[in-house]
This record gives sequence, structure tokens and C-alpha cells, in this order.
Amino acid sequence: MKIPFNSASLTKKELEYITEVLRSGKISGNGIFSKKCTEFIQNNFGIKQAFLTTSGTAALEAIALLLDLEQGDEVIMPSFTYPSTANAFLLRGAVPRFCDIRNDTLNLDENLIEALINENTKALVPVHYAGTACEMDTICALTKQYKLALVEDAAHGIGGRYKDRFLGSMGDMAAFSFHETKNIISGEGGALLINDPRFISRAKVLLEGGTNRDDFLKGKVSEYVWMDLGISIFPSEINAGMLWAQLEQMKAIQRQRDLLWERYYNALKDIAGITVAHIPDNINHNSHIFYILLDSKKERDDAISHLTKKGIQAVFHYIPLHLSPMGQKLGYKHGDLPVTEDIAARIVRLPLYNSMSVHQQDHVIDELIKFKR
Repeated sequence: MKIPFNSASLTKKELEYITEVLRSGKISGNGIFSKKCTEFIQNNFGIKQAFLTTSGTAALEAIALLLDLEQGDEVIMPSFTYPSTANAFLLRGAVPRFCDIRNDTLNLDENLIEALINENTKALVPVHYAGTACEMDTICALTKQYKLALVEDAAHGIGGRYKDRFLGSMGDMAAFSFHETKNIISGEGGALLINDPRFISRAKVLLEGGTNRDDFLKGKVSEYVWMDLGISIFPSEINAGMLWAQLEQMKAIQRQRDLLWERYYNALKDIAGITVAHIPDNINHNSHIFYILLDSKKERDDAISHLTKKGIQAVFHYIPLHLSPMGQKLGYKHGDLPVTEDIAARIVRLPLYNSMSVHQQDHVIDELIKFKR
């Protein structure tokens, strides 16, 4: 039996909608399927304005542009994240200030953030790891107190909630990802989410290559011209058609992932030497990742090797950004973020994808229990 870590799981409509796009003659972005997707996101997740993008990375880069960051500005974020979280702001001249994480949710430790805030701090970027929300009441209060921009990196987070609010709806701006490893996929893709109305009109210019083309298409001006900085990150209607097929089936997809996540949790939560994910009572996660923590890096590596020999692709996760070559260039070193370093050395992510069968999952569970015995 070969069980991949991830498999792109499709509904029955992707090919139909992609064919519809090809037959329509309108293949470039921002068309009918893009509109369906953005309206779905706005209406279902409480977002004021959504724009599809070519990736979650592109959405973060657009956010960094909209914030008008300058050389020397600082942005607080976790080190336990994908490099895109830091790169988006480094590209604008800002400096990431890495904050340690909690050892239960693996999210930013909200109690350590305030000590990192100074006169150069311009934004705070919580990353909702595995679709489990950060402690947003504290984080929102800090951004209001210190007048910081709040940017949610919700690449993992579509459908997850903090209390009664969806991830992506609490920040001034946020980013989703629809990469093929995510719950809802378009191959490559993402969304820029804007909740602060101050950024909406400029975002429309930015995303149209720095022009007022949006006003032109609405008949507000007779021609469109270069107005501001601009980028081109709308995905094609082919990607949007695929995404719409997924969004239409989001409830069914989420139910299946929840069932698989719960089966892992119930089977492994009482196994000695295995620590399973902690979900706080006020949070509804989206079952994006099922991870376990083992007792040491050696045991983690041995577990992955054992599962690999049994045809199971289990993987670790991020190499902490502050320990990477780029992080060291920024002046970080081993020991700076002890919880992040400890978690990164002991984490194992187990296979979890929408089309995974119970038989496949049982094989993963059985082999992991055998390893621990």
C-alpha cells in the first residue's frame, strides 16, 4: 500500500467548468467564475472585499504593498511558517521580528508579542497554523492599542473560526491559499481579503497593474491610465473554474476532513509518547493538518523512516525561519526561540487528504502504534 502525504482531491465538476471556460473564449482572469468565487468568500466568511490571486504568497505581497512599508519598518510574525510570510514584507524593505510560539496550538504566543513592539513596528502577522486560530482577542487588542496593521496569514485557515468569527475576517487584511495541498484547491491560487474599507479602492488600482481599469470597465471614466504602483496577480478563469467546483462542495469536503481528523485524534490521543494537536474550546479548526509531537528529533526521524518503509509518506514541517540562512543573515541564532525550535524538531504530519479512505488511514494508525510499542 502506498499512501501519499497529500493527494489532490477533486469533485465531479472541475473538468465541466474548465471546459465551459475554454468554450467561452474568456480565459483571462476576473471573469464569471472569479466573480462567483469572490462573492462566495465574501458572503460565507464575512469578508468586505475579496480578490482571487495566483497564490497565497501573491496575496501577502499585495498586502505588503498596500501597507506602504518603508525601509526599516518592522513586522512581527512567527518563525514557524513558510518563507512567503517573511518574504512579502522583506521585499518592501521591512524587517521581520520573529516571535516564539505556544507549545499547544503552535501559534504565536500572544503573551510574548508586546515585548517586541517598538516605534518601528508597523504590522502584526498571526499565522493560523493548521487552520487553528491564534488567540485573536489579545492580538486584536494589541494592534488597536499600538495602532498596528493586523494581517492574518490564513493560508491554512479557510473555514476555521475563532469564537463566532471566521479566520481571515478579523484582520485589516488577510490571505487564503488554494494550493493543491490545502483543503480547497485550484492547483495554484489564493485570495486577498480586505476588511478595512480604507484599502479597497487602492487595491483595485494595484491589482489592475496600477491603473484605474476597474473604473473604466464600470463606465466611470472614458479611458484608463497608470495611477499607482501595480502588480498582475489575477488567476486565469481556468483556475477560477476549478476553484468554484471546490467551493460548491466545501461543506461536504469539510465534513470528510473532520471525520478523518477525528479518527486520527481518537486513535492516537491516549498512546503513550504521542502528543496530539490541542484545540482550545473557543476555536473551530478546519482539519487542515493532523500532526503529532514525539519525544525527540531522533524519535521523530525514526518514526518517519518506519512509516516510509511501510509505504506511508509522513513528513516534518517548517525549518524555523530564524534558523535558516536568511534568518541568520537577519541576526538570529539557535536558542532565540526555544519553543519554536523544540516543536520543529519533534513534529510529524500524517497523511490527510479529502479522498483518503478509512482503510488507508487505519494502516497509518496501525503502523504508528506499532512503532511506539
